[in-house]
Amino acid sequence: METVLLYIVGILIVVVGLIVSIGLHEIGHLIPAKAFGVKVGQYMIGFGPTIFSRRKGETEYGVKAIPLGGYISMSGMFPPQKTAEVAEDALGAPGEQHRVAAGRTATTGVFQTLVQDARTASAETVDEGEEQRTFYRLAVPKRIVIMLGGPVMNLLIAIVLFAAVLCGIGTQQPTTTVGSVSACVLPAGSTETTCPAGATQSPGAAAGIRAGDRILSIDGTAVSSWDQSTSIIQKSSGKTVDMVVLRDGARETLKITPLLTKRYVTDANGNYVTDSSGAKETEEVGFVGIGSVYERQQSPVSAVLPAVGSNIATVGHLILNLPQRLIGVAQAAFGGGERDPNGPVSVVGVGRMAGDVASLNSVPVLDRASVLVGLLASLNVALFVFNLIPLMPLDGGHVAGAIIEGVRRFFAKLFGRKDPGPVDTAKVIPLTFAVVAILGAMSLLLFYADIVNPISIG
Repeated sequence: METVLLYIVGILIVVVGLIVSIGLHEIGHLIPAKAFGVKVGQYMIGFGPTIFSRRKGETEYGVKAIPLGGYISMSGMFPPQKTAEVAEDALGAPGEQHRVAAGRTATTGVFQTLVQDARTASAETVDEGEEQRTFYRLAVPKRIVIMLGGPVMNLLIAIVLFAAVLCGIGTQQPTTTVGSVSACVLPAGSTETTCPAGATQSPGAAAGIRAGDRILSIDGTAVSSWDQSTSIIQKSSGKTVDMVVLRDGARETLKITPLLTKRYVTDANGNYVTDSSGAKETEEVGFVGIGSVYERQQSPVSAVLPAVGSNIATVGHLILNLPQRLIGVAQAAFGGGERDPNGPVSVVGVGRMAGDVASLNSVPVLDRASVLVGLLASLNVALFVFNLIPLMPLDGGHVAGAIIEGVRRFFAKLFGRKDPGPVDTAKVIPLTFAVVAILGAMSLLLFYADIVNPISIG
């Protein structure tokens, strides 16, 4: 019963953390939008039916039923048709421009209908006499600030959470004390728990290394970290070197000869490095067959930004190779293959991992808390990177439109040409619908995979 409750607590931590992250993301848009004078009609967390809302001033603040996103509704997200600007002079009323833009023109296909509907919806958010408070009329730098406000908020959240994990709670890190010694050499990825007949004795066992030995130096180089000892060993294959250890308070010198073997490549966080197809990469390095004792240690503040940067690079690499990764997910979901532990997951998968971590009674509470907070930090990094993709309806799509407009206006001014006006981002609405459809299909695949074949944390 206790395990079940802890599992639920883990899921709730992620759900609440996700909702808070979404809410703060939208605040990142809301604050600069209001500061620049844009009328914001709604600030909503979630999608679907409204559960609760309250109006304060001109903005309605609320929560909707499906907490998988959020939005703020800004006046005039899309500019009206250029032909409507001409009609304004004939009509003689400032507000008529938007009403003309809202009018349905003759269409020649479904794409034009989608574009016109987007313009209509945008025009309906503009009150007569408040045309200057629209988003599209803002200077390009201000629009970029508004749209980057959300992702930057997620980045700041990630930095704070990583700081809490690394500098506050601490993380399990390898020490220079030997925790285990393999009796024999097994191939990379082997699941054997005992040495098969005829297996080669590991160099560590042959040298007489014991669990509890603290490594002081290897090949004359003082060792201050486990990574340093691993690096020396990997570069010393076939070479007999001295390893000085502290055993029962006395120094002992052991002769070790690292064996050249094929091992999986890991990154700075100890995660397996995979290629574009999701397969684990291997390399031939020196191998001794010893493992470290892990202890929770706090890191200096200087370690926070590199950790965030590494996480950003990991997410970016995953997104760049997303098609291949999704093929692997589909094969695992429908063919029963093993899920890539570093592959994409849905909110369901993140929740299951959080539940699994929280229910590990054998792991100290602080270590579980460290993993859960780190999971939320990584989730915010993912939101930061994903929203920068230059496709609408993502924030990066609006930023790209503003940058294109800025470049057009710059060159028009440089060559003395007429101001080309705002970029008609409504024209990419059909592409936006395609992106939404792709994201929806991807989400459904990941949801299904995370239910039938979830990633194991074991």
